[in-house]
Amino acid sequence: MGTRITPSILNSDLSKLADEVARIPSADLVHLDVMDNRFVPNLTLGLPVIESLRRHIAMPMDVHLMIAEVDRWAPAYADAGCESVTFHIEASNAPVRLARELRSLGARAAMGLRPATAIEPYADLLPELDMVLLMTVEPGFGGQAFLDIVLPKIARTRALLDKLGKELWLQVDGGVSAQTIERCAEAGADTFVAGSAVYSADDPDAVVRALAEQARAVRPN
Repeated sequence: MGTRITPSILNSDLSKLADEVARIPSADLVHLDVMDNRFVPNLTLGLPVIESLRRHIAMPMDVHLMIAEVDRWAPAYADAGCESVTFHIEASNAPVRLARELRSLGARAAMGLRPATAIEPYADLLPELDMVLLMTVEPGFGGQAFLDIVLPKIARTRALLDKLGKELWLQVDGGVSAQTIERCAEAGADTFVAGSAVYSADDPDAVVRALAEQARAVRPN
């Protein structure tokens, strides 16, 4: 199934996004956090920035929509060329329809869950998806401390995904670093969002490579 490192640019220099993406050539995808100050208490970039960035980078884009009215807005990000689009289940009124629409537009459909949102009520939705994102911090801000209480949910989600007999990625987002990535991998995650751990370093790509090595030592390809 493989292991993927998807650095978040939230903690990068937002005035030169294309240059910041160029600093992480070893990444599998670049993770883009879209926040609207409604679903979460923060405001970041939006669709016009994503569309502009798409014209300047070749790396696959993994957009994480922490927004209200996600059923309305998510398809536009697939139209903009994002290879993976994550919507939060807490914000979607029609998740099956949305997942199918995203896939029809050529994007991977992913469902995000806050730390306190259980995975079990959405087990029947999993076949409609390509990825599940589990927040390991409360969504809204980068640089937060990893929440160990999510580790059992990662393991339960991994068990549900394995029962399906198809490849679904299991992504974790929040506080992922050299100190936490192995625990996440041991619990069953295979796709890792790291923001401040990557972009606080003098050599972000070296951190990407090191994190990948740590995760793959636990979950070999």
